[in-house]
Amino acid sequence: DGYSQLSAYERKRLKNITENAKFFAALKLHESAARLHQIATKRPSHVTKRAKPKKAEDETVRRRSMRLQRVEPSGIPMPEMPAQPGAEEYPQVPAGPLPMVPEDQMGDSKLTEDLLTTWMRISEVLLVIITNILMMLSRYQDSLNSMVLSEDNIKKVVKYRVSSVAIHPSESIIFVAAGDKSGQIGLWNVNSKSEEGAHVFIPHNYLVSCMHFSPFNPAHLLSLSNETLRCGDVTRAVFDEICRSEESLSSFDFLEDNASTAIVGHWDGDVAVVDRRTPGTSSELSADIGFKRTRTVHVHPVNKQYFIAAGSVDVCIYDVRYLKSNGNKPVSSLKGHTKSVASAYFSPVTGNRVVTVCADDKLRHNNNTGRWLTRFRAIWDPKQEDCFVVGSMARPRQIEVFQDTGKLLHSFYNLDCLGSVCSINVVHPSKNILVGGNSSGRLHVF
Repeated sequence: DGYSQLSAYERKRLKNITENAKFFAALKLHESAARLHQIATKRPSHVTKRAKPKKAEDETVRRRSMRLQRVEPSGIPMPEMPAQPGAEEYPQVPAGPLPMVPEDQMGDSKLTEDLLTTWMRISEVLLVIITNILMMLSRYQDSLNSMVLSEDNIKKVVKYRVSSVAIHPSESIIFVAAGDKSGQIGLWNVNSKSEEGAHVFIPHNYLVSCMHFSPFNPAHLLSLSNETLRCGDVTRAVFDEICRSEESLSSFDFLEDNASTAIVGHWDGDVAVVDRRTPGTSSELSADIGFKRTRTVHVHPVNKQYFIAAGSVDVCIYDVRYLKSNGNKPVSSLKGHTKSVASAYFSPVTGNRVVTVCADDKLRHNNNTGRWLTRFRAIWDPKQEDCFVVGSMARPRQIEVFQDTGKLLHSFYNLDCLGSVCSINVVHPSKNILVGGNSSGRLHVF
């Protein structure tokens, strides 16, 4: 079969990938492209905004103190604070499926159609074979050194602070998605030289805390906000609603390779199991795992029955097969954190390592982002079992790569192009591509 040197597991994996590719090719998703134009141009958006009160032209100008005008007594203006969205600017998003129509209805619908068609095309037959042969460290560092940032690869993709980022696994097109604190999702074809290469959609009412392209079908983009978990299906140009909860949702991860089930974390500490195949938008199970707060959940890359949850000072591993409503005990607890934990993730190949980010700065790494920046999340490079990427408060502004020993391997920076903190980062699964998002809605692609 040409793969006799591979293990039985690897041969089975290659067979599954090939069969999946044939399945997607048979779907002929490109035939749906014609309908995108009709949807983008004819179907009205269900998203409404509250009208802003008009300011009377003859309104008396009120006196404001120099403090409120942010002016020092000397007359020198103080640095501007980050702009915060007003309540009247937040979108009001209804429940249920939403048409995949961009926020700006006055924009060129042809450009939106091109963007969605590109997403569909690169998802049709995606045969990404990632072998488990790890690079030598020197070779890996060479690949990091080869990655650069240019002005063309920086774009404001969403209006407010970036809270989550996802990158499409395509090897031909750099296609990224960013979620912000107001519920917006921006899609950007980085390879497009069009001035409007990015388009904004509003499928959520609140901060988009977690996003993933489906590993089984990358024509699906799953996004999670406080109130709902949605699936953006570009083949139908719809944001479907998978799960809706009165409890605030914090994060999710897929429990199976086919992405049909997911583990979902709640801000109040519980976790839930969601099955996309069942009707309705309720979870299959809600489980109290003893946490005061659950910020992130992540499924083991090999043994999918295990997931790790992080929040408050807790980092614990659970077996999803034994979850029940109450009285759940972890199979392992990772002790030692003394302050708030922001995230915890298994290493990408074996899952034998876990990287956490905590406010106790145990890596001698300044994680004190303050209230205006999204908290850091250290993420593993999917191509390297023992190396992870994390934002940095250091100057010049940079994104850092560490080995699991704590050794700093590389710093991504550009004095001309990168002047802000990139709290949220994502690494391409097979290409040397890193995307960092900042608090003003901009993405930086190295």
